[in-house]
Amino acid sequence: QLQPVESGGGLVQPGGSLTLSCTPSGFTFEHYAVGWFRQAPGKEREGVSCISNSDGSTIYADSVKGRFTISRDNAKSTVFLQMNSLKPEDTAVYFCAVSQSGYAQLVDFMFTYWGQGTQVTVSS
Repeated sequence: QLQPVESGGGLVQPGGSLTLSCTPSGFTFEHYAVGWFRQAPGKEREGVSCISNSDGSTIYADSVKGRFTISRDNAKSTVFLQMNSLKPEDTAVYFCAVSQSGYAQLVDFMFTYWGQGTQVTVSS
């Protein structure tokens, strides 16, 4: 089964940092754009960030600009989401997903394969 696998979630205090990782299972990220989405309890899923498969172009939701950084290590076929200055409103399940379109965007129906998610909780 083709599926991205997330890791790195956990509990962190406000103002703290976490790094999420996403690795592929059953395929490689080489030809895909890779994105991060999140869903908080009682809220709709929202796009957080995405990185393209070619030139490394990125896109971020306004709510995380300047705090989150997405990057990819093609040699290790891993995509990272570095999250700094975390706020309680960042609490959510974070999902990694891949898009065959290849370019950076946050339209969720453009993403084909989704991970199971990893919980991020920001609380004192």
